[in-house]
Amino acid sequence: VQLQAFGGGLVQPGGSLRLSCKASGLNFRLFTMNWYRQAPGKEREFVAHITSDGSANYSDSVKDRFTISRDNARRTMYLQMNSLKPEDTAVYYCNVFTRSRDFWGQGTLVTVSS
Repeated sequence: VQLQAFGGGLVQPGGSLRLSCKASGLNFRLFTMNWYRQAPGKEREFVAHITSDGSANYSDSVKDRFTISRDNARRTMYLQMNSLKPEDTAVYYCNVFTRSRDFWGQGTLVTVSS
């Protein structure tokens, strides 16, 4: 299983970014996919997940600003991030739990700053 996250960058407060996570080595459409993030000096935290049937769940800190989605044909998950705040600055990781363990992408850095 390999996960590759990309799409991070520098954005001003109030701006938007879309992250992508490309998966390989698994039957992507069958699995719940997750986004986590880790801010400097803090523990990794849950951001959002999307189930195989497309149901989504979000942390309170990003609800109503972020939207998770998936394209099973492309084996890709997305995170549309709007109204970004400085406290959203973090390395964002995609994740899947399969074969009795977690798999993580390499992370993509999002910096929200003026």
